Amino acid sequence: MPCRRSISTLGCPDLSLAQILELAKRFQLDGIELRALAGMIDLPAMLDGSFASFGDFATSIATAMVPIVSFDTSLRLADSTSADREAFLQYAPWAEAAGTRWLRVFDGGKTADAPTLHSMAKTVAWWRTERQKRGWRVDMIVETHDSLLKASAMRDFLTLVPDTALLWDSHHTWRQGKEDPLVTWRACSSHIVHIHVKDSLDQPSGDRPFTYVLPGAGSFPMKPLRETRDREFDGVVSLEWERLWHPYLPPLEDALVAASHCRWW
Repeated sequence: MPCRRSISTLGCPDLSLAQILELAKRFQLDGIELRALAGMIDLPAMLDGSFASFGDFATSIATAMVPIVSFDTSLRLADSTSADREAFLQYAPWAEAAGTRWLRVFDGGKTADAPTLHSMAKTVAWWRTERQKRGWRVDMIVETHDSLLKASAMRDFLTLVPDTALLWDSHHTWRQGKEDPLVTWRACSSHIVHIHVKDSLDQPSGDRPFTYVLPGAGSFPMKPLRETRDREFDGVVSLEWERLWHPYLPPLEDALVAASHCRWW
């Protein structure tokens, strides 16, 4: 079951949309995940200043024939404010114009305790009301980033909002949640439609106890996960090369070559 190969634009944050689309075509990617463009992460503001209309934006995406698989927002479900929610809603018209399926949000919170999970579920319920009212097709996908770092926490959350899609940050649950990726996958794969992949070594870097490295150069156990994933998954696998946050990283092109060489796709 071939996955769809994608990149997060965190890996090339200074490039324009046209340059990113050209890079995606050069590496024969199946899509891009928009997080940063032309040095900005406020994508609605950047796109509003770059395109005369939603229709012009839609035409540019259709012409390039490289789909946007998700718009990555900064919303955190846990304890989101009205201002946070309003900023999140600004992404939806652009995603609708591009025919994009998902708006990425973070789980939020520090622990997956009951109050945090219920706060997250409350934000999901708010979004569903807004989505239905406005007739939007785009939907929310929740990244396992802050508190949903183990399969048990994900399952508790999904009990509250059972038809929610997950973006599984496989490195976070492994490195920070200390859970075998196969354990996470077996417990939650029915809800996972998008996977982030990256690699690291047990060497401190800045305020982190690990250092990101090129795919295949670290200790992430990709081989058993890839073998299982290849049999069971046809969603998006996205190389999240976080060069915007970690400028010590080599260029994204180097990471793409490494990912292909060691079969991370």
